[in-house]
Amino acid sequence: MQQPPLHSAPLRPATPEGRDRLWRAPLADLLTELKSTPAGLTGADAAQRIETYGPNDAAAVQRAPNWLRFLNRFKSPLVIMLLVASALSAAAGDVASFVIVAAIVAFSMILDFVQENRAETAVEALRRSVAIDAAARRDGRTVSLPVDRLVPGDVIALGAGDLVPADARLIESKDLFVNQALLTGEPYPAEKLAGESGPDAAGFAGAINAVFAGTSVISGTATALVVHTGHGTALGALAASLALKPPATAFELGVRRFGMLILRIAILMVLFVLVVNIAFHRPVLESVMFALALAVGLTPELLPMILTVTLARSALELAKRKVVVKRLAAIHDIGAMDTLCTDKTGTLTEARIDLVKCIDGLGADSPHALLYAFVNSRCESGMKSPLDEAILKAPPPAGVLDAAAWHKIDEAPFDFERRRVSILAENGGERRLIVKGAPEEMLRLSNRYLTAAGEERVLDDSARAAITATFDGLSRDGQRCLGIASRSVPADHLSAVIADETELVFAGFAVFLDPPKATAGETIGALAAAGVEVKVLTGDNEQVARHLFAALGLPILGTMTGEQLSHLSDEALIGQLPKITLFCRVNPQQKLRVILALKRLGHVVGYLGDGINDAPALHAADVGISVDGAADVARAAADLILLEHDLSVVLRAVVQGRRAVRNVAKYVFMGSSSNFGNMLSMALAAVLLPFLPMLPIQVLLNNLIYDLSQTALPFDRVDEEATATPAKWDNRAVERFMLVFGPLSSVFDLATFYVLFRLFDAGEALFQTGWFVESLVTQILVVFAIRTRRPLFGSRPHPLLAGSALGLAVLALILPFTPVGAWFGLVPLPVQFFFYLAAAVAAYLLLVEIAKHFFYRRYPVA
Repeated sequence: MQQPPLHSAPLRPATPEGRDRLWRAPLADLLTELKSTPAGLTGADAAQRIETYGPNDAAAVQRAPNWLRFLNRFKSPLVIMLLVASALSAAAGDVASFVIVAAIVAFSMILDFVQENRAETAVEALRRSVAIDAAARRDGRTVSLPVDRLVPGDVIALGAGDLVPADARLIESKDLFVNQALLTGEPYPAEKLAGESGPDAAGFAGAINAVFAGTSVISGTATALVVHTGHGTALGALAASLALKPPATAFELGVRRFGMLILRIAILMVLFVLVVNIAFHRPVLESVMFALALAVGLTPELLPMILTVTLARSALELAKRKVVVKRLAAIHDIGAMDTLCTDKTGTLTEARIDLVKCIDGLGADSPHALLYAFVNSRCESGMKSPLDEAILKAPPPAGVLDAAAWHKIDEAPFDFERRRVSILAENGGERRLIVKGAPEEMLRLSNRYLTAAGEERVLDDSARAAITATFDGLSRDGQRCLGIASRSVPADHLSAVIADETELVFAGFAVFLDPPKATAGETIGALAAAGVEVKVLTGDNEQVARHLFAALGLPILGTMTGEQLSHLSDEALIGQLPKITLFCRVNPQQKLRVILALKRLGHVVGYLGDGINDAPALHAADVGISVDGAADVARAAADLILLEHDLSVVLRAVVQGRRAVRNVAKYVFMGSSSNFGNMLSMALAAVLLPFLPMLPIQVLLNNLIYDLSQTALPFDRVDEEATATPAKWDNRAVERFMLVFGPLSSVFDLATFYVLFRLFDAGEALFQTGWFVESLVTQILVVFAIRTRRPLFGSRPHPLLAGSALGLAVLALILPFTPVGAWFGLVPLPVQFFFYLAAAVAAYLLLVEIAKHFFYRRYPVA
């Protein structure tokens, strides 16, 4: 079947036939169809193609234009019904009411849209600052560009640690091994080779000359021709699920449930008010408009904006503190985090690893161990570890052991099950398999050993015990070791395979020193004081880790090795977890098991990692944390990116996350109490009053002014004690708070009803004005009591919150005396009313303070 030119139309999710063509078709044909060459595209051609194909992101959902996003806010059934009802009122002659209602609704929507849009734009800019880049050939040179700018026809370079950014055909490859478990479920890396696969190659396993989006390079290098991007990739079939939002966090679910709770109660109360008004034969249209305005006023429509702006502002604050947030909800997760799992390199140590010496198994300096370590690290095509970099920085061996004379034949790449890497190399006709890895593994695979003088001896029990004693002594001193071994192979031996890693000659140890980080002990202590337990998951042996803990003055509750962990069931591991703070010699799957077990225990778990092996744990943790400069696959899996590899940065993020949660909780607590109280008051007013307690436009104006007073909450200060413990969402606390403090406001509403009727003999307009002012002033000013657990004057609010709250409270007081107030049916209030109002506000705040004292004494975690 003739394939259409791939550049002629936007790519769709590839069919199996079209996908197979990626590896079955001759490379020359693909280059011709894509109008590309091994030198890549021009910038102009790439710019044209991005318009045709769209961004290279299978999960991307095209963002609607701002004008459409703004209009979508008017889709609320309550808003539509309110506008329709006010339009009917205008048709009956009350045009002024319609204009005022439409203006209030529009202003409220603009306020919400502008604030949220600014926040989202700022956060997106932060995300892009740590976006993963690809190396592509454009205009004859290699440039770095975001992966979402790749187009079919681009030629890209791949190296160890890279995420494969698109479905691509290999042009050249060298020792390329790719982890494609995402697509095939294979536990081990798959070798990839440039060339023709033949017409019978089937499935991803048969596509040895192609790489696929979402997989990762374990070792080797390659150049490849991008054929499918975005929804056209093999992952395009999963595009619908990729586009879905990740599962809601406990915080998001809690906020959503609160909103639905208030909404359900509001609807029931509104229906009750509407039925009562109609039963008392009040004007139907006016009653309907009042009920709808009441529903709009009681709905916490500001909650999404408060949530987004609070989290976005926290993301910007964290960026100043060298933390970039990729997922906004992660700010809550790190605020709720009570357990942090981390490797020790770079967090507990300086990550300034130096090669101290290369010795034989008995402790004497060994030029042979140095030579083999140097050749292995230089020839290894995988992502260089800090230990490799330390070896390559050391002065190379010289003289008859000239390392430059060795050239690489083949490689068996590192994996975390074997914990070693093998290089097949040759020098002047001598061909050797040189293996570097965990000392225990090197000793297990060896049957001879090499002395510093170059003499081979049998590795009997006494020699094995002596070498093990050397290793244990180095470990107790806190020095990290790599085992070095090799063996001679025939001159016609062409490949390095795992089966060759037997009967080795143990050459010795490469010994490294990574000094403890001076601030690590203090930071871990501060995290513990803040309710965050740190558990260390390391590939190093127990003695090295214990020496480091002792140097930092850190206690160890218990240790567990990867070997011990492998013999435990999940249930047994869960039982052991509370007693273990140090996990040694653990592989990626064991790290994942620890994370999942902690989550099953109910912990909110963070994981800090920066390597290819950390990706599974980063995905599984409630909040994945990586560092700038980490492997692509680790950065892609992380929620937070640290621009400085230090635990103190994590501590700052924890505190900021808790501040964000507490500020959202302030709005929720205030919204729940004031809305519930207003609902009770409206229900009572509907039964007791012969007229509406407020006009519909007064209800909307009251709601608008109150919302304006709350927009500064994301900027509010948070008391130190409020950030001293993990900030987990608790719906029961919200409900209890609402049931206690909501009726308190209704008590003062009823008192106002009585005063207006008995003392001021208020008619309809005066009554509505008096209650409008009293309800608005008390709602606004109670923020100063509810925002803190301290006494009212024991915690200073942010000047922006104080200024907006006090300013809008003053506006509520003077509005009835202005022409604008008259538009809303407000009339001047007698001076005596303000004496009552001052006494009522003082009494209300005093009663709230007393209730707050007893409430938090009974429910200290609310």
